[in-house]
Amino acid sequence: MAEPEAGKVSPNPEAAQPAAKGAVDATKYVGTPAVGTSKAAAAAGVAGTAPSTEIDRHRRRFVWTMVTGFLMAWFLAFFRFFLPRTLFEPNSVFKIGYPSEFALGVDTKFQQKFRIWVDRTPDRLFVIYARCTHLGCTPDWKPSENKFKCPCHGSGYDSEGINFEGPAPRPMDRAHIELAPDGQILVDTSKLYSWPKGQPSKFNDPGAFLTGV
Repeated sequence: MAEPEAGKVSPNPEAAQPAAKGAVDATKYVGTPAVGTSKAAAAAGVAGTAPSTEIDRHRRRFVWTMVTGFLMAWFLAFFRFFLPRTLFEPNSVFKIGYPSEFALGVDTKFQQKFRIWVDRTPDRLFVIYARCTHLGCTPDWKPSENKFKCPCHGSGYDSEGINFEGPAPRPMDRAHIELAPDGQILVDTSKLYSWPKGQPSKFNDPGAFLTGV
């Protein structure tokens, strides 16, 4: 059996293991890894790309809602610019019923809807436009006093709309009336009959009243 040569040491597996282990340890990071590296992210327990949080989603949703609302408001304003600027007013021509439905005196049931009073006297029926001739307020009918009284500046009118007190300069106007083909009273408030101060009255003109009804 051959003896080992002088000066040579036979390899020892157990002795080689620490060397290999030290080589592996030499490749490991010592201390804190550099910021910005994947090692640092892994060391902190954070993934390379952080997922969106619930707060971020709410913020994005709020921003998009605001942007969408602004764009819709701008679009509506742009669209409105091309629409005709008209005022829609109530129809000035309307029916108020049959003459037999109105008794002697002042009927105020159309004041709110059409701003008129129907006035019937023994010889005629006419419609007073409920507008004070002072500054345009709507007077109130006072049955106990048998007069119209303006709540704004105190103008007073008798049961036929003729002024007798306060600053009103003239009587209230009367609307055009006629009988429709079906026998109802047709009123047209776009055509008014007036009695200007110091001038002849238009209250006796055709269309300012009805007779024989």
